[in-house]
Amino acid sequence: MRPMPEVAIVGAGPVGLLLGLLLRRQGIDVLLIEQRTTRSGHTRAIGIHPPALAVLDEAGVAPDLIAAGTKITSGLARSGGRELARLDFAAVPGPRQYVLAVPQPVTERVLRTRFLSAGGRVAEGIRIDSVYDGGSSVALCGHPTPGSGIEGKQPGAASGSVRFEARLAIGADGAHSAVAQAVGAETTGRKYPDTYFMGDFADTTGAPDTALLFLEREGIVESFPLPGSIRRWVVRTRRLQTSTVADELAALIKDRTGMHVDPASNSMLSAFSVRSRLVRRMVNGRVALIGDAAHEISPIGGQGMNLGWLDAAALVPIIAGALGGQPSSAALARFER
Repeated sequence: MRPMPEVAIVGAGPVGLLLGLLLRRQGIDVLLIEQRTTRSGHTRAIGIHPPALAVLDEAGVAPDLIAAGTKITSGLARSGGRELARLDFAAVPGPRQYVLAVPQPVTERVLRTRFLSAGGRVAEGIRIDSVYDGGSSVALCGHPTPGSGIEGKQPGAASGSVRFEARLAIGADGAHSAVAQAVGAETTGRKYPDTYFMGDFADTTGAPDTALLFLEREGIVESFPLPGSIRRWVVRTRRLQTSTVADELAALIKDRTGMHVDPASNSMLSAFSVRSRLVRRMVNGRVALIGDAAHEISPIGGQGMNLGWLDAAALVPIIAGALGGQPSSAALARFER
């Protein structure tokens, strides 16, 4: 039997994968625990900002993602058919003067491949139900998800359950974090009245490297280029859409911007509302929360993913120091701030 990992990370999305990879590059033994056994093909979080690209450089994956992505080098604001403002990202300090657009499945594939090749381990098809901090280690217990193919029990686990143990545990399992619930994390937050209707279509704008913002009386429309001559459109709506139909979104885009998108070219649709949520404590003993598990914000522009990556980068040296026997209380206090 392999010894228990030094760090168990719950959640193998972009944030958990990057944290795992950064830790492996420090020589730390990592186990990723993931509820899903399959991945969505939808583009989802697409925007990678310059500070996050610097972290991806540290992980050694930035070149692969840049090669797979589209560089957004400018922004254009319009209203009523008139140009209001133009922003050139060439003025941004640093070596990366663009926002990189990469579909989330591609980002996850690149990170996962590099994590596994670095010696990381992944346990899939397991939902964590409880977390117990024993003082010198953390026990995480859960159950196999339907269709996971995991049967039986492990030592120390109840019948039909699965148990893991690690010196430290990290919850990177999203806005509905099972780890946050298991440790009883207190949260503050609010729901906003903003609702949006979003979809990906073939790009007909003739602006393959420009983000577009339409400030219209009927509501804001945002648009971002993607690889493969695809474009993300995000339309603010008066209420949350109860059905998502490509023709309806195409009609909204046409009515507000005058731009035609082909409904037949649609490859993703989503309707969502916006809320913010913040845990009162990101660190609970030997358990820490990062990304949306700790602080949920608007998903537009990949903000949550980027902030989660910055969490990961800040946490890695603290974890390495703690595992090496260094005092970590002051560093953890700074991390939480």
